[in-house]
Amino acid sequence: MFTISDTTITPHKLQKPDLHRKNSFTSLKHHLPRTWLIFFVFFLQILLLLLARSFQIPTGISTRQNLPESPPITTVHGGDTKCSAGKIFVYDLPKYFNTELLENCHELNPWGSRCDTYSNNGLGPIATNLAGVIPNSLAGAWFWTDQFASEIIYHNRMLNYKCRTLDPESATAYYIPFYAGLAVGKYLWSENYTADDRDRHCHMMLKWVHDQPYWQKSDGWDHFVTMGRITWDFRRSNNQSWGSKCIYLPGMRNITRLLIERNSWDYFDVGVPYPTGFHPNSPSDVATWQEFVRARARTTLFCFAGATRGLIRNDFRGLLLDQCYKSSGSCRVVDCGGSKCSNGSSLILESFLGSDFCLQPRGDSFTRRSIFDCMIAGSIPVFFWNRTAYSQYEWFLPGQPESYSVFIDKNEILNGKSIKGVLEKFNEEEVRNMREKVIEYIPRIVYAKPHEGLEGMKDAFDVAVEGVLNRIKDQEQEGFKW
Repeated sequence: MFTISDTTITPHKLQKPDLHRKNSFTSLKHHLPRTWLIFFVFFLQILLLLLARSFQIPTGISTRQNLPESPPITTVHGGDTKCSAGKIFVYDLPKYFNTELLENCHELNPWGSRCDTYSNNGLGPIATNLAGVIPNSLAGAWFWTDQFASEIIYHNRMLNYKCRTLDPESATAYYIPFYAGLAVGKYLWSENYTADDRDRHCHMMLKWVHDQPYWQKSDGWDHFVTMGRITWDFRRSNNQSWGSKCIYLPGMRNITRLLIERNSWDYFDVGVPYPTGFHPNSPSDVATWQEFVRARARTTLFCFAGATRGLIRNDFRGLLLDQCYKSSGSCRVVDCGGSKCSNGSSLILESFLGSDFCLQPRGDSFTRRSIFDCMIAGSIPVFFWNRTAYSQYEWFLPGQPESYSVFIDKNEILNGKSIKGVLEKFNEEEVRNMREKVIEYIPRIVYAKPHEGLEGMKDAFDVAVEGVLNRIKDQEQEGFKW
């Protein structure tokens, strides 16, 4: 949308009548018809000027989205300071690449339907068994959210983003609403599918996007996508390996990718927080939760929620569990063997709420959702690999790792170092300061429930998207691209 430029209309100069003070009414009568005519023309021109300033004309192409149940979109104009980083155009991808996958949610997993898992616009089922664990006023803000739901969450938010534009010519960045994780997930677990099956959606998406005129503007440097699984699920090196080769396809080279775990050596990978179960409806929900976890009585020094990897030699999780069980009264264990901790549970939340520290080893990959479940509960994370958080989520976590977390090198644990011994050395004030830093950053690691976000407060989505826009601005500098 472009606003008609303000044009100065200069009114005719009126000749002041030469009136004699003693006979002004008589003299004015002679000029009255002409005077009223001039005033009428002058008034009409002012009226036209005011109308021109408020009238706007549409330009560009029609971009009506083919997606269901979207609230009205607010198009923010370039002069709005809220969009100083730029505006985003959301591609109207064919449903095959996103909503059709959700419509066939019963096919996403070979072991059963995922329709309940991805209900409520990706937030999942309402968490109904947290009574007595969380404040009653926040019962509507907690869900059993799947860790791989970020593609759906980001898409819904993007359609209602305050800096979304329907005019692609005015966009700073272009969002590709492709559900890459859902598209590949159904093909990962069965030998009945081929490597071509796992790559098909990504191949077709790239062909579609490359045919769009706006791709040609920068060869994809201003395009970005959310990929709801870890980066390694899209980096298949040969046809016999795991996952798809989506990231290795030539057309993906310059596209920024928002992933729950990134490759620390790939500039175009950006690590974003795993979705957790807390989706606040308002800033007051966040403040209520922050005060709740700040005042919580914590009776245990540290805790660990997880399961062993019995098939792995010298399983590190096994060492942590062993130390926990031997730290009588100081460590609380939640055994997540099988699927008991899938998408969270009241036991996990209670454990984090009741402990000063929470142990965060690597998961099946370097990261795990438990990092964010732990921090939302106001517990201080203990890391053993730098790549578990420090080189993953720089936009979302404090720049000084020691201000909110504890690091113990994994090799020290393998050589018998006591976790309890390390954590007991922190005094009450140090623990309180670290917890306060964790609580301060809670808004940046949660995804709000409203599609429009939280008024006056940035959540993980806002931080991620503004980060992408700022990167694109940096990329415009001479000599930046290769």
